[in-house]
Amino acid sequence: MKKIRLGLMGFGEGNRHLYRLCLEDEMIEVAAISDIGRPEILVYLLNSESKKIKSDANVTLDGHYLVSKNGRARFVTGTTPADVPWDAFDVDVVVDATGKYRTRKEMEGHLKSGAKRVILASLPNDEIDRIVINGINNHHMKQSDRLVSAGSSTTNATAIMLKVLDEAFGVDYAMLTTVHSYTADQPLRDTAGTDYRRSRSAAENIIPNETPTPRWIQIIMPEFKGRIEGTALNVPIPAGSLLDLSLVLKNADVSIKDIDDAVEAAAKKYPGILEVTYDPIVSVDVVGNRHSVIYDKQATMRSKGKMVKILTWYHNSLALASRIKDLIIEYQKLNEKGGSK
Repeated sequence: MKKIRLGLMGFGEGNRHLYRLCLEDEMIEVAAISDIGRPEILVYLLNSESKKIKSDANVTLDGHYLVSKNGRARFVTGTTPADVPWDAFDVDVVVDATGKYRTRKEMEGHLKSGAKRVILASLPNDEIDRIVINGINNHHMKQSDRLVSAGSSTTNATAIMLKVLDEAFGVDYAMLTTVHSYTADQPLRDTAGTDYRRSRSAAENIIPNETPTPRWIQIIMPEFKGRIEGTALNVPIPAGSLLDLSLVLKNADVSIKDIDDAVEAAAKKYPGILEVTYDPIVSVDVVGNRHSVIYDKQATMRSKGKMVKILTWYHNSLALASRIKDLIIEYQKLNEKGGSK
């Protein structure tokens, strides 16, 4: 397989995770990194996090270049997608993790600047070529896809669990609550913003929030149209999130053991994506875990009727970075295979 030259737009937590993951694969070389931050501080953050998660990044800064065993990545300053000359670095794929440029028109700025494909590290704001959830619809990927999203960590976790339980027992309705670690766009102290609740301190409060996951699940999995809703709670922890999923099953005779057995069988089918934990874990225990979703076997509940509640976990930024890396490699395979796909 041809070596993939990667461009990173934004070098926040998510793309720093992706950078470290790419160091493990000789077939991916990060060629350029666009961020408005000072390179020496960005490298400092990268190395600091690497020690915390016991990752052997072993990188140095040489002028404007981030140097690793896999090559030299040039730091550039770009405010918008159109600002970065990706063609000058012969970039194959750009991963935009800024969270700012989420429309088709904005993403096309990367293509006009020379990128051959753009992968959004979040859900888009409008229709793009494809949203790919590994284990759900990656068989629909096409070589012609140029503007792509890997979804969100919550969307990945929700989609996998819905697919497993719907195929095993049939799901009539789903209601989700993502209990999510706070995000970089939240203030640490009360500060007036555009939203009342998100103006409150992320370090002190459980903050009700909206989630776009139900909307996009109905597009990715049309069989759930009109049958899923959800909300979010942002909580004062830096990493490690929980998905609380309540389901109304078609069959009232499903036991907790039946659910456990179905998920354990699916974990073998989706290695690296779905994992089962048998321990009484808490959020910090999933930090560093790359799976999209970790089923908590001790937490499943069911009513006397058709309702069940399951809890699953995920390290939101790392899990999504892992799926983005999978996506980069899968699209390269399609490029080399050619054809309509």
